[in-house]
Amino acid sequence: MALSTPATTRAVVEELLRRIGEGDSERIAELYAERGDWKLDWPEAEHGRPATPWIRHRSTRADAAAHYRELAEHHVPGAAATEIERILVDGNDAVVLGEIRQTARPTGRAYRARFALHLTVEHGLVTRHHVYEDSLAVAQAFEAEGPSEDH
Repeated sequence: MALSTPATTRAVVEELLRRIGEGDSERIAELYAERGDWKLDWPEAEHGRPATPWIRHRSTRADAAAHYRELAEHHVPGAAATEIERILVDGNDAVVLGEIRQTARPTGRAYRARFALHLTVEHGLVTRHHVYEDSLAVAQAFEAEGPSEDH
């Protein structure tokens, strides 16, 4: 494993976040290694549900592009915001802390979800993408019936 310097790790993470903000799934995926470790902290039984198909483990650059396409398809364009509170870097690892605000396209429900994103950068590419987020807020926004409240 080639270690990145903290400056390289930070630069790749900041570029990744910039591209995510722009929303071009192919350009975002260019920053991921061909093979990687992508996990979402959700109960396994909840992965791959029809209402939230982007919530599943991934392992390739093509999977990363699909993730961002699926995410965009299931949310209202222009009704999203992400607040990055902090980026912590230690060698080739980074943790991004923040909050997302989205609106579920099928239900029209807005939600807020706090998150921590653990990324590892090797050879200038993301090799680990682990997300820890408020899965209950997301799931409730996509339920056919349920509360329509912001978290």
